Amino acid sequence: MTGVTPSLFPADRLFLIAGPCQLEDDTLNLRVGEALAKLAEHVPGGVIFKASFDKANRSNVDGVRGPGIEAGLAALDRVRAATGLPILTDVHEATQCAAAAQVVDVLQIPAFLCRQTDLLVAAGATGKAVNVKKGQWMHPEGMAGAVRKVEAGAALAGIALGDLAVTERGTFFGYGDLVVDMRAFARMRTACNVPVIFDATHSVQQPGKGQGGASGGAREFIPPLTYAAVAAGAQGLFLETHPNPDRAPSDGPNMIQLDDLPALVARAVDVWDRTNR
Repeated sequence: MTGVTPSLFPADRLFLIAGPCQLEDDTLNLRVGEALAKLAEHVPGGVIFKASFDKANRSNVDGVRGPGIEAGLAALDRVRAATGLPILTDVHEATQCAAAAQVVDVLQIPAFLCRQTDLLVAAGATGKAVNVKKGQWMHPEGMAGAVRKVEAGAALAGIALGDLAVTERGTFFGYGDLVVDMRAFARMRTACNVPVIFDATHSVQQPGKGQGGASGGAREFIPPLTYAAVAAGAQGLFLETHPNPDRAPSDGPNMIQLDDLPALVARAVDVWDRTNR
């Protein structure tokens, strides 16, 4: 229909959110962004570039956090200008939402913060699209409350709600490991009535098992979990990627090599086509 803005989270076409864990220099950011712009031609629902301006939930006080909100938003704006891709970034405090909304298309609520009422309401009040990650301890139906809080923010602001999605990113399995319950996609779709995304890269994270207590990961399991999730009902994919994950400042062990991403996405699209005919 002419004049209607296409959804960033289409329920009827597989879409992709991808990018480095955190913003680095322009050379790295644009290299990844340009690769994703080329890949977007092959993703039916489109590609959204993601990167964090602040990794505020690092385990160690000396962990690299990123450039911060002012420099980070400027860097994200340069990626948008160079690639034409929609942009997503994390927000950690309610006061960050309005500023981030001036630059990005999607505000993302990190999993650890998915019950923070003020943050969810502030994100909804911007009118931007919002993606809420499911906490590692949450049952699928529990995410309905997070969705209602974002909707309440838009209602209180008297504006139309932007696109809204929830993301499965694995559930704690003892200490230092995560598992993915493939029933969660159908259950969250029913409970929340919004598109459900699968974060394949954080689902293979191994918190605290990396060097010096940093997060480890098992990236070899990213492809099979991705294909299984698409077959089980995931409508979008979240994949952190980097040209050299082993040298990334954060989450390297659970990021996919940038050169390996096209083949992974192509197969995921094929699985989508076969299971949604």
